[in-house]
Amino acid sequence: MNELEQNIQSYFGIIQPQELKMISSLFHPNTIKKGEFYLEEGRRCEQLSFIKSGCLRIYKNTEDKEVTQWIATQGYFVTDLSSLLFGSSARWNIQTLTDVELYTISGSDYKRIGDLIPEWHELEKLFIGKCFTILEDRIFSHLSMTAEERYQYFYDQNKELINQVPLQYIASMLGMTPETFSRIRKKQSL
Repeated sequence: MNELEQNIQSYFGIIQPQELKMISSLFHPNTIKKGEFYLEEGRRCEQLSFIKSGCLRIYKNTEDKEVTQWIATQGYFVTDLSSLLFGSSARWNIQTLTDVELYTISGSDYKRIGDLIPEWHELEKLFIGKCFTILEDRIFSHLSMTAEERYQYFYDQNKELINQVPLQYIASMLGMTPETFSRIRKKQSL
């Protein structure tokens, strides 16, 4: 079982080996250079990708600032789920922070999986449930944790990103100003 198949299995649940091969065959390798866009706000998202290496920033421009929603890294899937599933315009910009290697499935092939694998709709429900749970956890942490606790939790889970990603993006993702992030970071390192 290759890396892509292992991650499909972990995200979507138990899939029979022949069905897993069928799904993974629909994904195609591609690369995106640092600074390029995977998706721009307002366009339709017509793909879902698994990140083999590198990282991407998911963000939105508001009137007075950019807000980083997420930093997607190796081992995660990336897309604008609402745009992919409902055909709406993308709400997010998704830009590479490093050179990125992906395995990508087109939106049409993604939708076709249900015709190829009868139990796909149940597996997809589990995948979307996992995405929703991650979102709920993030919302709860923003509502219940102090800025210091959010920083510490992020640091404990993502130490490697602190030196790979511009700190203002991490600060934005954690719901704080770069100045607050810097002050907390300095205090934590003492």
